[in-house]
Amino acid sequence: MITVAIDGPAGVGKSSTSKAVAKYFGYAYLDTGAMYRACAWWCLHKGIDLDAETLDERFVTETVAEFFTEGHFDIAVDPDDPRVFADGEDISEAIRSSEVSTHVSKVSNIIPVRHILIAAQRAYIAAQGPEESFSNGLGIVAEGRDITTVVAPDAEVRILLTAREEVRQARRNGQAKSGVGAENVAARDKMDSKVTSFLTASEGVTTVDNSDLTFEETLDVLIGLVETAEEEQAYEQYSANLEGYELEEGDEGLIEGTSFVDDEQQAQAKAVGVIAVVGRPNVGKSTLVNRILGRRAAVVEDTPGVTRDRVSYDAEWAGTDFKLVDTGGWEADVEGIDSAIASQAQIAVDLADAVIFVVDGQVGLTDTDERIVRLLRSSGKPVTVAVNKADDQNAEYAASEFWKLGLGEPYPISAMHGRGVGDLLDAAIDSLKKAERTSGFLTPSGLRRVALVGRPNVGKSSLLNKLSRSDRSVVSDIAGTTRDPVDEIVDIDGKDYLFIDTAGIKRRQHKLSGAEYYSSLRTQAAIERSELALVLFDASQPISDQDLKVMSTAVDAGRAIVLVFNKWDLMDDFDRQRMERLWKTEFERVTWAQRVNLSAKTGWHTNRLSRAMTQALESWDKRIPTGKLNSFLGRIQAAHPHPLRGGKQPRILFATQASTRPPRFVVFATGFIEHGYRRFLERQLREEFGFEGTPIQISVNIREKKKRK
Repeated sequence: MITVAIDGPAGVGKSSTSKAVAKYFGYAYLDTGAMYRACAWWCLHKGIDLDAETLDERFVTETVAEFFTEGHFDIAVDPDDPRVFADGEDISEAIRSSEVSTHVSKVSNIIPVRHILIAAQRAYIAAQGPEESFSNGLGIVAEGRDITTVVAPDAEVRILLTAREEVRQARRNGQAKSGVGAENVAARDKMDSKVTSFLTASEGVTTVDNSDLTFEETLDVLIGLVETAEEEQAYEQYSANLEGYELEEGDEGLIEGTSFVDDEQQAQAKAVGVIAVVGRPNVGKSTLVNRILGRRAAVVEDTPGVTRDRVSYDAEWAGTDFKLVDTGGWEADVEGIDSAIASQAQIAVDLADAVIFVVDGQVGLTDTDERIVRLLRSSGKPVTVAVNKADDQNAEYAASEFWKLGLGEPYPISAMHGRGVGDLLDAAIDSLKKAERTSGFLTPSGLRRVALVGRPNVGKSSLLNKLSRSDRSVVSDIAGTTRDPVDEIVDIDGKDYLFIDTAGIKRRQHKLSGAEYYSSLRTQAAIERSELALVLFDASQPISDQDLKVMSTAVDAGRAIVLVFNKWDLMDDFDRQRMERLWKTEFERVTWAQRVNLSAKTGWHTNRLSRAMTQALESWDKRIPTGKLNSFLGRIQAAHPHPLRGGKQPRILFATQASTRPPRFVVFATGFIEHGYRRFLERQLREEFGFEGTPIQISVNIREKKKRK
């Protein structure tokens, strides 16, 4: 259950925005301000002169206590019908009168009265359990005085909604024209501030100043904060479920680092494995993936200059969680090496536990399909055949042609319309549950996965031998295959790591380009499986384009990074100066990564790797609380606002850390945030919170005005 606490002075729109948030999420809604108003109304109803020169506070307290403890008061928590009752009479309109408005502070400023109200408010919030609330225990939005500090200091979302005094007064004047009692907000603030503080946020409370925001923009900010709290609660629950859990042989397996918006967050606790969707171009793979994921499909952020051909998502079918890998964007060009498309598919298949093979039922069986089938057979992975574009009965009959593939029953589907997709998923999930776990997303015994990558002959094998304190065999080349890199558990300073070694990939002299191609695929596969990439360079040799390409692959994959410059003992002063110049030019995009200079052959400075690896992984896992993040960004934006763009100045409404592994931040703004300002934000985030050794991803969500019911 999520508790949303919203405080703030008069005239900021607490009630209207709080009700809208509650309706958006299906939460209960508690107007604590209405409870104070009801107290004032009750006192007036009982004939108490609240304008008396000397107010009998004890008598007022007893009257209020009677109101709550003897069953006279009731309040509805449905945001569509938040009525207030006194002895069964609806007093919702009466408590909004100008008479009540001018006297409510006199009642609420009596400390014993506040204690009674606080106890009552806490009781209403606590009562919103799964069996008692109309919202089925999803959550409650409570707004009013002291909510963020006294009533619900442990609320998952605490917001101080505020605005400039003149703006609030104008809003109150506008309400008066609509028949609502007017009030002087300055006078109301002065009265209320005698016993409570609502003009500045306490620690952990997020300030939202809506002076220059429309109602829709304000609502967007609050919705974003609540969505983040829901994700953080799900992550905490996920972590608690995993505490003390150890993988054993035969377990269904755990997928680490999943989330609600991309393939690196922590949302699925016990996924049964990985399914890769493969097939030639234009057969409808992406359409099928979107159909499986549904409306809440994760949006993958484009990285400039990078084309990724495999994207992972968290998916669910019939109560079973699994990882879905889309392999869109293949090229059918088979010239040069035997089959480029088969090589790309090999990596996707190697990273998966089961495969959905998509073919085009309207085109029929093609040579490319048959080449992929040979690849799938050699992999030994269970395959479910999806015959797409079977939009009618005749097309379903035509699907029988694909029996000849020898991969079992072909399932005719229409990914566009959803026809037959349920039967396909039933079969695919059944085969996935029975499959042998081979995917790199599963961590044996929960070890951190480290990829040792770099171009040939930079010393990867030497470093691994030195770290493991033993000689190990070199991976042999087998013509036409892309064998998984060898995994080895290595103890570094008393902590075990799973090293994914890409050493030993030899150049085949009679087919150099083909060998280089497979080497690149193996390196990329190792990086995909890893959490941390140790990128090795031969410091005694000039830095090559291939070196930088390997490094960029690890960065673009979003992995934690440690840059290792091997053979440093062979460098003289001139070489060291050359390297420092290169660091400022060729390595500009990874200056946040730790750099370790060592000698793998002699072991010189290899002891420095442990600290660098630990710090990089901690940064990769780091999560910044939403309140702390927005307070920081508020200071940054105030000191260094975004430059004017087209005569307008985009404003950051709020931001949230959408995921970890790597840290990914989503900034909600009123307009496009230029790349230069995004880089500035990244630098400021690193200066404030560290993040040494991990890339940071920042995406911008432009909040446009939209109608809500």
